[in-house]
Amino acid sequence: MSASGDPHIFEVREDRYHRQTLIDWWDQRRVRGTRILVIGAGALGNEILKLLALIGSGWTLVYDPDRIERSNLSRSVLFRQSDEGQHKAEVAVRRMREINPDVRGHAGCENVLSRAGLGVFLWADVVIGAVDNREARVFINSACARTRRTWVDGAIEGLSGIVRVFSPHLGACYECTMNGTDRKLLAERRSCALLARDAVRRGHVPTSAVAGSIIGAMEVQEAIKVVHGQRTLTGEGIHLDGLFGQVSRIAYPRRADCPGHEDLGEIVPLGLGIGDATLAALLDRAEATVGPGASLDLSRDVIVRLSCPSCGAMAPGRAVLGTLRESQAACPGCGAHRAIEITSSISRDGLVDLALTPADLGLPPFDIIVARQGMERQQAWLFDGDARAALGPLAESYPGNQGSPS
Repeated sequence: MSASGDPHIFEVREDRYHRQTLIDWWDQRRVRGTRILVIGAGALGNEILKLLALIGSGWTLVYDPDRIERSNLSRSVLFRQSDEGQHKAEVAVRRMREINPDVRGHAGCENVLSRAGLGVFLWADVVIGAVDNREARVFINSACARTRRTWVDGAIEGLSGIVRVFSPHLGACYECTMNGTDRKLLAERRSCALLARDAVRRGHVPTSAVAGSIIGAMEVQEAIKVVHGQRTLTGEGIHLDGLFGQVSRIAYPRRADCPGHEDLGEIVPLGLGIGDATLAALLDRAEATVGPGASLDLSRDVIVRLSCPSCGAMAPGRAVLGTLRESQAACPGCGAHRAIEITSSISRDGLVDLALTPADLGLPPFDIIVARQGMERQQAWLFDGDARAALGPLAESYPGNQGSPS
């Protein structure tokens, strides 16, 4: 019976997602089954995750190593004063479930550059970046190129912001947009020894909740279009000048000399975890697969040894480059600054102890390595035995071999 009391008029109870499904191309079942990787849970990330919860996006993996500070509260709709000191990613995922119990989320409270295996990019249908530095964008771009994934980038400053979409395996990528100044600023985050600087002078960028809300919404809108196969800003960007109310659209050409387009091709699941096989065993497998003299390309540079030029002391590194800081490079014996040896490739040259596993080198779970023989033959391998370790409760959404984009 209707609220008016007329027994001949019956109210039809609308589904939670009824209004958005009125969009003629919208497929709520597809939205519910979508796997989205969100990197960053600050001002932009909050708006993105709020909207993903509202639209009923099914599976969301969130990476952010930071904890909530008082200054976050004016720009982050998901955080409360009582959340201070807690991990941003964990609180954001919890609030998503409070908004909509239909959604499933998992928090990775770690730095994506060093602790996110490339498998999490392969798992995702689309990647959304909500980061505030070039280094993270370069890594996201590279990971998406290798796994043939599209990613949406957003940035805010003051009342303004920009949204861009990159499919590095198809067209222009983030690195194609970088100029000499960008690359200089990126290099300044590392010392001359390639170690992370202990104190990089970096002022906080002025931002507002308003800009974060607009740009975050535009990022989610582009992601929705990617999922549905609609036309997106691929290889383009929209810049919003909020102060003067101006919007401009930018097209980025693909640079022929850009290094950001590496494509791994088919990715084969190993049925192993990152710590389940030695480098020697993996080299044996590589030689049997792609030929004699094969090597293993790692997903990122690792520090394999630290040596002191003063006292001659040596120690294993076993860490991803960028995680070791300048202060940690001091020799514990004499205090001198130690030299580092890095590699991104494993062979039988004696530089690396082949009795170690990739995990021993510092590589993250659910990662990808490439067996290579020269420049002509290669096969990419996924350590899919780590899917649950990386995805947590989202592991049930992992469909197995995802060699081709969804």
